[in-house]
Amino acid sequence: QVQLVESGGGLVQAGGSLRLSCAASGLTFSRYVMGWFRQTPGKEREFVATISWGGGSRLYVDSVKGRFTISRDIAKNTVDLQMNSLKPEDTAVYYCAAAPRSSPTIRLSEYGYWGQGTQVTVSS
Repeated sequence: QVQLVESGGGLVQAGGSLRLSCAASGLTFSRYVMGWFRQTPGKEREFVATISWGGGSRLYVDSVKGRFTISRDIAKNTVDLQMNSLKPEDTAVYYCAAAPRSSPTIRLSEYGYWGQGTQVTVSS
């Protein structure tokens, strides 16, 4: 049974930092592209960041480039999202996801496994 469990969300002031982590189990972690998505009430889930099998290729949505960094630890089966210079518009539920492919993708439909989400709230 595949499980993706996010942690690290919380409340932070604008300009602050948070580090999200996602622990994966029940799948061959090294054979999955991992991604982070986010969603706010009334809006569709949107792509944030993705990373390839070996971590050598990463993609980010324009709004977080230069502020967020995605990374993965194959030995620990974890994928992290370091979020710096947070803005109120980053407030959302953040989801970890896994896609059975080697190259990164921003397409939500490519991801077959999802975590339960973790809330990030940035106050102004």
